Amino acid sequence: MGTLYLVRHGQASLGADNYDQLSALGHQQSVRLGEHWRAQGLMFDAVITGTLQRQQQTWAGIAKGMGIDDSASTLRPSLNEYDSEAVIKTIHPQPLAKPKTPELYRHHFRLLREGLLQWMKGHTQPQGMLPYPEFLAGVTGALDHIRQNQTGAVLLVSSGGPISMAVGHVLGLSHEATIELNLRIRNSAVTEFIFNPKRHTLLSFNTLPHLGQPEYAAWTTYA
Repeated sequence: MGTLYLVRHGQASLGADNYDQLSALGHQQSVRLGEHWRAQGLMFDAVITGTLQRQQQTWAGIAKGMGIDDSASTLRPSLNEYDSEAVIKTIHPQPLAKPKTPELYRHHFRLLREGLLQWMKGHTQPQGMLPYPEFLAGVTGALDHIRQNQTGAVLLVSSGGPISMAVGHVLGLSHEATIELNLRIRNSAVTEFIFNPKRHTLLSFNTLPHLGQPEYAAWTTYA
């Protein structure tokens, strides 16, 4: 029996030339989560992350907050996020302005929602990405590996797409429901599975236990 903690990366740099970097707030969110776990006395028997910079930087921040070494982690590229630009281009090939206003943000996520659905249904194939069944198999393969090889507390640092797909797989959700989960996962949010060699069971989803105090009210972000 074990507990798997799935953490979405801290706030990245949406609208910047390089999205794959934590913002200053993203670093703070990550360190704060580590501080919270340190206060709880939590230690991890294994740590697994994707290979994206924002995912590894989030783990580094968590480790800093916990006061531990951040080198002892396993990298799994199958936990990397899908390419949102490639997804959107399958249904909107024309160039899009960077989402720097509320309306542009809403437009971006409307297109992303529809692009994801078409990819997941097998109607489109974003350039440079795996077909959806293979992408999902990479995520579920990580869950299988954890069930078969780990016990105790395991940390998995990834992104909204893989985490929502893991939850959707465990709960048997539709594509539409999985996408809605994806678009609501907050930065540095924690999702928990209880696991044994046979199955994962959802315990919590998209929680922010480290940001519950009033002084952190403005630290809740989605991108």
